[in-house]
Amino acid sequence: MNFHSHSIPDRRRRFYLSMQKVLLHQQVENPLVVTDNQEYQSVIHYCKEMMTIHPGGRIILDIGKSIHGGIRLTYCDGPCRLRVKFGESVSEAVNTPDPDSSCREAVLETSNFGMLEYGNTVFRFVQIENIGKVPFVCQNIIAVALECDCIVTGAFESSDKLLNDIWKTAVRTVHLCMQDYIYDGSKRDRIVWMGDLHPEVKGICCAFSDTAIVRDTLEFIIRQTPCGEPMNGFYTYSCWFIITLWDYLCISSDDRFVREHAEYIQTVLRKWSTYVDADGKCIMPEPLFLDWPNENHPQAKSAGIHALLYWMITCGIKLLNYLGKDTSFLHTAQRKLGSNIPASAGRKAPAALLTLTGLSDCRNILETDPFAGVSTFYGYYMLLAKETVAAQKLIRRYWGGMLELGASSFWEDFDLAWMENAGRIDEIPVSGKRDIHLECGAYCYKGLRHSLSHGWSCSPAPFLSERCLGVSFPEPGKVIVKPDLGDLQELHGQVPTPLGIITVEADCRGRKNIVIPDGLILVKE
Repeated sequence: MNFHSHSIPDRRRRFYLSMQKVLLHQQVENPLVVTDNQEYQSVIHYCKEMMTIHPGGRIILDIGKSIHGGIRLTYCDGPCRLRVKFGESVSEAVNTPDPDSSCREAVLETSNFGMLEYGNTVFRFVQIENIGKVPFVCQNIIAVALECDCIVTGAFESSDKLLNDIWKTAVRTVHLCMQDYIYDGSKRDRIVWMGDLHPEVKGICCAFSDTAIVRDTLEFIIRQTPCGEPMNGFYTYSCWFIITLWDYLCISSDDRFVREHAEYIQTVLRKWSTYVDADGKCIMPEPLFLDWPNENHPQAKSAGIHALLYWMITCGIKLLNYLGKDTSFLHTAQRKLGSNIPASAGRKAPAALLTLTGLSDCRNILETDPFAGVSTFYGYYMLLAKETVAAQKLIRRYWGGMLELGASSFWEDFDLAWMENAGRIDEIPVSGKRDIHLECGAYCYKGLRHSLSHGWSCSPAPFLSERCLGVSFPEPGKVIVKPDLGDLQELHGQVPTPLGIITVEADCRGRKNIVIPDGLILVKE
């Protein structure tokens, strides 16, 4: 019997996690009661030990890693008034969090005896202050994770522990954004942004066998966008839709989904193919968006969007060929765009897109001051456009830099220059050290608005699986396996497919062991 026959089921499950560390306590008795305490149910009698937060007192707790969800308070005496602040960094938990997208600060009223649960955001740290007039007598404070219960069936292990840790952190980052649908960030914006989805989809597909959330998210954004209108209001985001859809089809062989939306796909491609003039110039209408770092660099932005439209049309040709539809109008647009190749203006995001699409080899720009001008969003394309050893060095320095600062998930934005004299995000901010979360950031992610668990920053995971393990999918049902160790001594790993797991082992002496599931065609390059 189903008590809610018209309900919408939640794909997520709840997990209780004990607090791992007390970072600070003031006017608190027995603060360690809540660390490594697995009890999530209130007890009226025989509670062995309790914590008391006196009026004006506070405690700051660390779960040990970023989670999506909230906290549960189990308590005895009340009513009390508490102020709760969640933080992706300690700084966010002790300052005034940005109010956008998810609530990270609230005043809670407790009852006498019982439990109170609050929170629906990404956080690792929580500060609880007693702002009332009576002591808060607490049995436990426990974290409640609300997350997709997905098994990680992909893997990447190599002779470099740092790269291994970065792969796992990248997968965890995108997993935190797998909520109702794929959010760009589970703290902010908690929205399906089509422009962010491509690296997130690639990250999900290299790590999880269950990729239903990808199909559901693409279905959602199709439902929300009238046919022929720009996704999320940005014309470039519809380019990402076609590119993402082709990659998803190649990996998943989800023929049903693509055929169900064949008319929608054709309409988008026909309209976007008209955004090329007779001279081969991209004339997509506003609003246009490439990425934030190039928003105020019109020549670079224009070059990147030109390459993005070319990439979309290339993927569109493959999609329509697969569906058995006419592609002549796309070939015409592709030839025009290819006849008028813009310069990247020395900027790395357009340089990466121009290189990947084959329009222009701009790798020299990517290797000029190689650790500067990197972005978490376009990092995936910068990595793909680089030689393997250079890309591995960038991953270690750039994404490794976030780990060095205490990250347990990767951030919406990062600049290596921020690291100078910076404190760690998992420590109480101190005078004389840069408070990296409060003081750094730009564009729409300044200060505490900055998301430290952002899906588009998962780029190292798909890159390491695709380039170093060498597993790529040129067409539905087909796979190329060509390991490229770069500067690694050895590696082994797994990549999930609908037909089973691909297993790859390789070392620098040329020894390889590759296992392909039955039904998947291995393509020799």
